[in-house]
Amino acid sequence: MKNSIVPYLVKRFLRFDKDQPFIFISALLAFIGITLGVMVLLIAMALMNGFDKEFKDKLTVMNYPLTIIPKFYGAVNDNLLLDLEEKFPALHFSPYIQSSVMARSGSKLEGGYLFGVNFKDEAKVNSVLAKAITGHTFKKFDVLIGKSLKEEFSLHENDKLMYIFTNVEPGGLSVTPKIKRFKVKSIFDSGLSAYDKAYSYTTLASMQVIEHMAANQYDGIHIFSKHPRADILKIKKELPISVTIKGWWEDNVNFFAALEMEKTSLFIVLMLIILIASINIISSLLMTVMNRRGEIALLLSLGATTSEIKKVFLYLGIVIGIAGILAGVFLGLSGIWILSTFDIVSLPKDVYPTSRLPLDLTLQDFSFIVLGAFGIVIASSYYPAKKASEVDILTVLRNE
Repeated sequence: MKNSIVPYLVKRFLRFDKDQPFIFISALLAFIGITLGVMVLLIAMALMNGFDKEFKDKLTVMNYPLTIIPKFYGAVNDNLLLDLEEKFPALHFSPYIQSSVMARSGSKLEGGYLFGVNFKDEAKVNSVLAKAITGHTFKKFDVLIGKSLKEEFSLHENDKLMYIFTNVEPGGLSVTPKIKRFKVKSIFDSGLSAYDKAYSYTTLASMQVIEHMAANQYDGIHIFSKHPRADILKIKKELPISVTIKGWWEDNVNFFAALEMEKTSLFIVLMLIILIASINIISSLLMTVMNRRGEIALLLSLGATTSEIKKVFLYLGIVIGIAGILAGVFLGLSGIWILSTFDIVSLPKDVYPTSRLPLDLTLQDFSFIVLGAFGIVIASSYYPAKKASEVDILTVLRNE
């Protein structure tokens, strides 16, 4: 009988009491608050992770996993390229020539970069470019432009596009900018408007003519690596002092630090919803303790231990909390499934890297949310349970 008193009392105290309806309502509000808190946290963390992953995937492609750049002119050449290809056969290398340009169509101007590449090699390090050039053959002074630039200038394939190069060349007593018309051969779509507007690609031969560069000289080398953070350390050891190497993340440190801080702040703020809901658990249990003082004193006088009384109210709070957590997990995961399956919310693609909500809930975040909510529930249940076990038998029975 002694072993069954705790679950029996928990079930009894959970029932709706007509004489004290506010106790049940307070417990119900605690349940709803915890449910909503867990649900919102799961969806919010999935969204933050989804956007983080989406941006990383896009930026890795357009910024390239690794890039070798010279410390002085002429340091990146065929000898360096062949040496790296021999030492790292598992990696893909694509040499390039780069120039800052102004694209002009009619009266419209747009600044950006024009890359001269070997399209066969570049396709191995840039999946966006590889998709865009499929079925196309690029000749000298053909150009591949981004979707945003195409829409900005209302261009189509085989249209002419003028590029004004920022470096100038002498002409008598003055200097004149280099200007060249290119034929638009194809369009790429990276999903990031800034890159689609700023980046254009042509052949190496085209840029060598414009920049007056030797056939074996380059401005840098793009490298594709599945594990860039590990490979950058290996490549650094083999590079001469005349060149350096950088990873895609080095240009985006502040951006991803801001995303991580935003995610942490959001987690803390939304966890406060659960903390506020737990106050209802405290008030509900304290009201139950005050209302059941006579019964608690009677139970203690009949042989129930203070430990059993404490367990009753501790379990009572835990039952309310766990029920809320489970309901929140069910609704949160259901919400994530619905948002990822059906196109309910559409995002402006010129602002975000995708038009659909990216959702990615990691096991780590899921564990933090559930364990954090459970910890708050236990902490909220302990104080009322402790007060219940400290009821003075003689005082209560004398007064009642």
